[in-house]
Amino acid sequence: MPEHSPLIQSLRAAVAGAPDDVPLRLHLAELLVAGGHHDEAVAEVAVALQHAPGDPQARELMARAMGAPQAPVEPPQTAPQATPTGFDWRAAEDQVGDVVPPRFIETPQAPEAPQAADGGGDPGDAAAWEVEAPDGVRLADVGGMQDVKDRLEAAFLAPLRNPELRKLYGKSLRGGLLLYGPPGCGKTFIARAVAGELGANFLSISINDVLDMWMGNSERNMHEVFETARRQAPCVLFLDELDALGAKRSRTAHSGMRNTVNQLLTELDGIDASANEGVFVLAATNVPWDVDNALRRPGRLDRTLLVLPPDAPAREAILRYHLKDRPVAGVDLRKLAKATDGLSGADLAHLCEAGAERALLDSARTGTVRMIGMKDLMEAAATISPSSDPWFASARNVAMFANEGGMYDDLVTYLKKKRKL
Repeated sequence: MPEHSPLIQSLRAAVAGAPDDVPLRLHLAELLVAGGHHDEAVAEVAVALQHAPGDPQARELMARAMGAPQAPVEPPQTAPQATPTGFDWRAAEDQVGDVVPPRFIETPQAPEAPQAADGGGDPGDAAAWEVEAPDGVRLADVGGMQDVKDRLEAAFLAPLRNPELRKLYGKSLRGGLLLYGPPGCGKTFIARAVAGELGANFLSISINDVLDMWMGNSERNMHEVFETARRQAPCVLFLDELDALGAKRSRTAHSGMRNTVNQLLTELDGIDASANEGVFVLAATNVPWDVDNALRRPGRLDRTLLVLPPDAPAREAILRYHLKDRPVAGVDLRKLAKATDGLSGADLAHLCEAGAERALLDSARTGTVRMIGMKDLMEAAATISPSSDPWFASARNVAMFANEGGMYDDLVTYLKKKRKL
């Protein structure tokens, strides 16, 4: 096979930098077809069709990449001759249309585990910060993870559900909860479920919503965030990536972030004892050891909860959620969940994408549509390494040498259980 032209090589690099750019990928596929690289063109179009399943240009290009014969150019004669058009996408859609929802081998009643999206905006009023009304998501919608639910109930939810007992014992609603653990394990969704349990509004904030290039604006934005939450109480204020919003001030001595951390500490304390009543502060981080120690003082984010990769029931629920609208047949969710121990929720979503891609590409190559099967998913699982492994490698050192006051005892217990310590 001849080498690719410099233009094709440049387009490949551009596509690698912008994998979601469908027109750019289709332009690359066009050049590959023109150069006779049909198999590579099929692979590129298959990825494009994942992002834009109904794109007519992509479908027509797939037919040409698969070698669909073209109608000969002849002088006008009698009625035109019908010519084959390659892979019949409409027939394929009709063929799989009767088998959705999917056919699983087992149908346990497992809750779904969708992911939540982050909000944000410009300071000023409640609408600008995209405060979300309660959407009905509850902890029961979080598949498995019973230990996390029990800890949430005991450490955070039970006092909030019992105002009479809280008043009797003089328990304040001040203070918050810090969720930590490897990335992709559902910390944001758990925070949203807590808001559902409390029947509270939900406001998610990240560093992009607060940080500003002009001196003083970042502190003002932080104040406006809390003011919005107070106006919308009861409200769960979720601080995503707390290690960025509340980094250790010893490392930001010459940075504008130092003043922003100071403002965050002031807002958590409130102007007076009742300023933050009805504002439930939850935060999430992958690296709690990089969070300023003052943020974890009693009355601030004084309770912590380790959120680990999903257990077997949670993995079943996540797999079911990501496969429920795809044409699958003969999928044993229990067996698949057992084979994916250690994968995060994000890893499992990627597994389902990879399995679907295998079936799609095979259907495109053969011209015969087929279902996503157990073999597709198991082969995809064999190629995916747990994305949380690097996190545990770093957390191991913290658990061994920086566990002052038993702050990471839960992490130590898990590492010993998994024989990683």
